[in-house]
Amino acid sequence: MKEFWSSVASLLGVLAFCQSILHAVFPPELRFAVHKLFKRLFSSSSYYCYFDITEIDGVNTNELYNAVQLYLSSSASSDAGSRLSLTRALNSSFTTFGLSNNDSLVDTFHGVAVVWEHVVSQRQSQSFSWRPLPEEKRGFTLRLRKKDKHLILNSYLDFIIDRATEIRRKNQERFLYTNSRGGSLDSRGHPWESVPFKHPSTFDTLAMDPAMKTQIMEDLRDFSNGQEFYQKTGRAWKRGYLLYGPPGTGKSSMIAAMANFLGYDVYDLELTEVHTNSELRKLLMKTSSKSIIVIEDIDCSINLGNRKKTSSSAGGGGGGAPPNEMRGAAGEDGANSITLSGLLNFTDGLWSCCGSERIFVFTTNHIEKLDPALLRSGRMDMHVFMSYCTFPALKILLQNYLGFGDSDMELKSPVMEEIESIIDKAQMTPADISEVLIKNRRHKDKAMNELLEALRTETRKKGKNSTEVEDEEQEKRALENPKQNCDDGEEFEEKSWKKESSAEDDEDQEKLN
Repeated sequence: MKEFWSSVASLLGVLAFCQSILHAVFPPELRFAVHKLFKRLFSSSSYYCYFDITEIDGVNTNELYNAVQLYLSSSASSDAGSRLSLTRALNSSFTTFGLSNNDSLVDTFHGVAVVWEHVVSQRQSQSFSWRPLPEEKRGFTLRLRKKDKHLILNSYLDFIIDRATEIRRKNQERFLYTNSRGGSLDSRGHPWESVPFKHPSTFDTLAMDPAMKTQIMEDLRDFSNGQEFYQKTGRAWKRGYLLYGPPGTGKSSMIAAMANFLGYDVYDLELTEVHTNSELRKLLMKTSSKSIIVIEDIDCSINLGNRKKTSSSAGGGGGGAPPNEMRGAAGEDGANSITLSGLLNFTDGLWSCCGSERIFVFTTNHIEKLDPALLRSGRMDMHVFMSYCTFPALKILLQNYLGFGDSDMELKSPVMEEIESIIDKAQMTPADISEVLIKNRRHKDKAMNELLEALRTETRKKGKNSTEVEDEEQEKRALENPKQNCDDGEEFEEKSWKKESSAEDDEDQEKLN
């Protein structure tokens, strides 16, 4: 055994001596050329080609590395054969899967199999640097067949980047913004203040007509995927929605559901805090893409009413000065002086296209008060009427608050049948019905009985109010047309007198007979 180890030691000594001779005889350039030659011979006989994607490119972060990491996090979760690493960010509800160090993963794109390997190695000790690099050197190696390189490489990388952008948008924390009071700036010089957006409303829990809900979801999906369409047609990548209807019908919940469906930030614009059109444009410039810009109760914010009605009322007032129908309260110091023209340019002018993938949402309880110029297509593209609670919407509320299933809905109990017959006449908002269900959510039967009683009460009130309204309208017509009413009265008296006289003649004739 001793002789064996002595022979091995002698052999290693000979090899070390030969290596030192080679280093002394052959210069580094020649050794590098020989190494390159052998590598080329090996690669020519190999069926695969390799692409390295490092974490840091020089001193900058490689965005392609981050995109691949995000993409593989979604692919790795479905690959049970891989050894995965799990991470979860602070205040995040998503668990991210990833490849462990020096592990590999097989992916398929358009029927072509590729192999990703996560390569992690220790970085050599670095000299002084203004930007210290991480101790570990990380990267991904992509292996694919040479014959498939020209077929899928570019399209595959584009697909990875798009997929990573979608994952990043879905996982990132979204914010609810509001404009600062009086146009002041925050510590970062931004005119918007923000809080995390945590509203739980979704289209699944939204109580409205299912057909309208599906139409809105399809329209939103087409908008978010319509970048090429908007570029091809020469239109700014934006869309406007007008939500109108009685209070309590779910307009704010609709906005939250839209934001959660698309993964967009929400900018709640308070017009009363904006003094000039210039400030309005600056606020628009500071909004990000992939966002929803909301103006709630726009008819109550500033005076942007219907100019036709205003002009007609001014014309009947005796020829005074024309009203300033486009200003909020112009002429007072520090008052709001936003004009209708400024708001129109905000939604559909040149400044509205300074960003992309934006949605404008206006809400109002009285659509008739708004100027038609604000409602036309191109500004408010889709008008959504938020109606009183209907029976299909009630089914969603019963599922949300009482846990009703499909079998409970299909069961035609007497209470459910009566509710279905009177709910349209009662004209109760989803907010009012939700309050009845919340109070009795632990007792289904009690909740249904109280809901039925509330619907009956509202139905009686609506019937009584409609009768009173008809009486008031008749009185108004009588006051507006007194002459016609007098003529009608005289004609009525004359007809009555003729009837009485004819009746008396008949009685006399009978006596004679």
